[in-house]
Amino acid sequence: MAERNGQLKSVVIRSFRRFSERCFPEKAARSSMLDKEQEEASHLGYLDSFPVDVQFLIMTFLSPVDICNLGATCRYWRAMVRDPLLWKFFLLRDMPHWSSIDHLTMPDLELLDAPLVSERESLDDRKEEEEKNRELKCDYMSEYLKGCPSCRQQWLPSRPAYELLTSFLQYLVPSSEPRYAMFGPGMEQLDVSLVTRLMHAPDLLPVSGTPHRQINGIGSGISYLFNNQHKFNILTLYSTNKAEREKARLQQQSISNKLFIFEGTDDAGYPVYTPAPQVQKVCQEVDGFIYVANAEPGKGDGASEAAQIRAVLNFVGDSTAKPLLVLSCVSREPEEASEGAKCRTPCVYVAKRLGLPQLSNRWMVQDTVAESLTGVLDGIAWLLKSSGVKI
Repeated sequence: MAERNGQLKSVVIRSFRRFSERCFPEKAARSSMLDKEQEEASHLGYLDSFPVDVQFLIMTFLSPVDICNLGATCRYWRAMVRDPLLWKFFLLRDMPHWSSIDHLTMPDLELLDAPLVSERESLDDRKEEEEKNRELKCDYMSEYLKGCPSCRQQWLPSRPAYELLTSFLQYLVPSSEPRYAMFGPGMEQLDVSLVTRLMHAPDLLPVSGTPHRQINGIGSGISYLFNNQHKFNILTLYSTNKAEREKARLQQQSISNKLFIFEGTDDAGYPVYTPAPQVQKVCQEVDGFIYVANAEPGKGDGASEAAQIRAVLNFVGDSTAKPLLVLSCVSREPEEASEGAKCRTPCVYVAKRLGLPQLSNRWMVQDTVAESLTGVLDGIAWLLKSSGVKI
């Protein structure tokens, strides 16, 4: 990824340089002008006098909002900022550092592999109509602004007035305690148990006991208190018993998942699963799902994981009514000495691995650390809001 981004960086600089030399020849000649009065008469600003590689370097330190504001200053910067190559560079550079992504803000990763204009082609070599068609096909700027955590709030759809009224009325009526089923390999494969940390973190999520209502043959799970006022229940579903899980974890072996029944493969060769009878009961009773994915590098079986998530959601009649929170989990925070190394799978690629963009229901992927529980509250807040809880 770093090598690819480095190559794209040089392509962006070459594209900027060709555009500047073609459309603004006076800028290229400005450094050789000795007459101070002529320099002051030039319409180019101080920033425009820098070489294009310095201009690009400056833009890499700006926020997305600042870059857009820069594009509103003049025709030169408008063309520079609109260059799709620039925003493709930002996507490749910043996506691995985004801490969350959801069904509304997931960028189209296929665009990153789409062919752009020829590297020999300047920004203005095409006709206006061709430029518009190309931007509609490869709108990296929109994809970036849609997914960037600092910008995505602007893309959230506003609720109509009748929905605001409904939410207010729901707030007045006491609602039942939401229940969520939590499952996934991240609960069992990591060195630090996320479930154990949740149970022993009263300063983060106080345990408020278990409700009286139960699922036949399953149990009632554990109730937590969010923001000291919103109760919710988590029912943990393990693939096998504790002794088998511990043995498999120490020996780095896979175990038979007793939550699902393997039915074979489909026409495309992907596995097909059916939830076990006890899991089917859970699917009918809960209000949503929490999938704990193992985000440590090299971990995860994308095809099986995606098939099991689909099996759970497809068993529910109206799967769109039950949100899915994916906790993209690692055991511990990365050490300072290894920050440059790859310490986790980025959340956007976890979403792709699990096939989440193909789902019709609401989903969110949140980076999480089991030891410190970093990211858990952000994920729970989204899940409660998706279940109709006013936070």
